[in-house]
Amino acid sequence: MESKAIAKYMRISPTKVRLVAELIKGKPVDDALTLLKFVPKQGARLVSKVLHSALANAEQNPNVDVDTLYVKKIFVDGGPTMKRWRPRAMGRANRILKRSSHITVILDEA
Repeated sequence: MESKAIAKYMRISPTKVRLVAELIKGKPVDDALTLLKFVPKQGARLVSKVLHSALANAEQNPNVDVDTLYVKKIFVDGGPTMKRWRPRAMGRANRILKRSSHITVILDEA
């Protein structure tokens, strides 16, 4: 039985989170949580929160054995981008893109 958790509008670039998400794809949940604890990236903390949420969603179903869960799918989609301006020399302006992400974690039983 699948369980799923989604975190939307996280204020981090999707490319930064995808680096961490690829590390835990296909791993058992306890191994994935241990791995995320020691990855020194900001995205690891956010992915860990979503993984904990998906695990809590799975525990609500009495037919699911939590010890056999693994990360079936994890993907990071781009959210809305805030556009900002930065003044530059000679009256010019550069654009700053503040990107956001939607993180989805799907767990399944082995």
